[in-house]
Amino acid sequence: MNTQQHPKSVIVIFGATGDLAKRKLFPSIYRLVQNEKIGSEFAVVGVGRRPWTNDEFRNNVTDSIQSSTKESKNLEEFTSHFYYHPFDVTNPSSYLELNDLLGNLDGTYQTEGNRIFYLAMAPEFFGTIAQNLKKQGLTETNGWSRLVIEKPFGHDLPSARKLNQEIREAFNEEQIYRIDHYLGKEMVQNIEVIRFANALFEPLWNNRYISNIQVTSSEVLGVEDRGRYYENSGALRDMVQNHMLQMVALLAMEPPIKLTTDEIRSEKVKVLRALRPVKEDEVSNYFVRGQYANGELDGKQLVGYREENNVDPESQTETYVAGKLLIDNFRWAGVPFYIRTGKRLAAKSTKIVVQFKDIPMNLYYKKGETLPPNLLVINIQPDEGITLQLNAKKDGDAGDSNPVQLDLSNDFHDGINTPEAYEKLLYDCMRGDATNFTHWDEVALSWSFVDPISEAWSKGKAAIASYASGSMGPKEADDMLAEDGNQWWPVK
Repeated sequence: MNTQQHPKSVIVIFGATGDLAKRKLFPSIYRLVQNEKIGSEFAVVGVGRRPWTNDEFRNNVTDSIQSSTKESKNLEEFTSHFYYHPFDVTNPSSYLELNDLLGNLDGTYQTEGNRIFYLAMAPEFFGTIAQNLKKQGLTETNGWSRLVIEKPFGHDLPSARKLNQEIREAFNEEQIYRIDHYLGKEMVQNIEVIRFANALFEPLWNNRYISNIQVTSSEVLGVEDRGRYYENSGALRDMVQNHMLQMVALLAMEPPIKLTTDEIRSEKVKVLRALRPVKEDEVSNYFVRGQYANGELDGKQLVGYREENNVDPESQTETYVAGKLLIDNFRWAGVPFYIRTGKRLAAKSTKIVVQFKDIPMNLYYKKGETLPPNLLVINIQPDEGITLQLNAKKDGDAGDSNPVQLDLSNDFHDGINTPEAYEKLLYDCMRGDATNFTHWDEVALSWSFVDPISEAWSKGKAAIASYASGSMGPKEADDMLAEDGNQWWPVK
């Protein structure tokens, strides 16, 4: 590949000594280099409070790469692009010293003044850092400057709005890249292709042919060592406001007139605007919250959420949410979108199930059974792929029909070569493609939808249901679907 086509940039990682940088960011940058997506015109500056030297930082990067990839080569050359800058986020002189370093690196690596500022740290510092970057002249270069922000973006609409105003004083909306790593996943990006590139599905993608759509994101793990964070967050803020609503928006959006960032975002925003708001006194009709109790998984005894470290023994924080979303527009009127997400469930799975309506007359009626519905299953993780469940006659059956599955699986790829979500998103950011990042309008509408629900829960307007660790959640979530004559489809 011609190196002129490679994006050039200095990537400044605030929080470079933290877990996210070590587990995700360093390996992603390494793979981009190995796959020749970026050439030699890049540098990474790690910023943190620890008084590390460049060598200590590079050793840390080396450990990160070796523990995440099967074979690591050219590590010394790769880590030579990494520099460390001890930093105090509130001290203007730290920014001036950083600016000098970036100017030198621009010259050394011919990065043309292009800068990515990646905030992989506690959100309370986002506004301070953004404003100081502008005040101390770090964004005034001959190239471009972009700000990458991890969730959580606020903890409700007022705090998100305040944070956005602080950041917008230094960066405009086109420069802000709000990461939702679900949008970097291969099969999430495939939703649009499945819908808009197949004559088989798009004509049926509406309330005349679809009965309901289910989005599940289940985890086997508990809160582990994140008890303190999770107590202030809960599953609604941690998963529903961002990842789950983003997937619903992709599933429900109208075909964009072009596959450009602005047009795709515009259609997603229309979906979020069409979500039927849930009033405080109706929350228990549309949402179930749960909390894991003790239980057993794979022969191991597991403690309940309230026994975890840094968790209030009388905590009312939800570790599970199931919801019924209605989209009041012409395409989706009357079709429920069921979402569920939780910790300590029976399987780790992110999956979308599209259930098509029954045919008008069942010619294959037998023993009082109904014909199984046609299902389109999009497996996002851990087993990437698509399954279509149809009814067909099997050899030897006397005219009976049985469900059969057509599978398209990505399992045949060597897992190490499947691009990690962060790898794709970092590359998109370097190229200036913001399609798979969330716009402020999406963030604001998501919080507007979620806030009345958390408000109702904080006032105790809906009981918190208990579920055994290792189950698929509380019975109340099954009951919510049963009232509509539906059921959750298994995730395994």
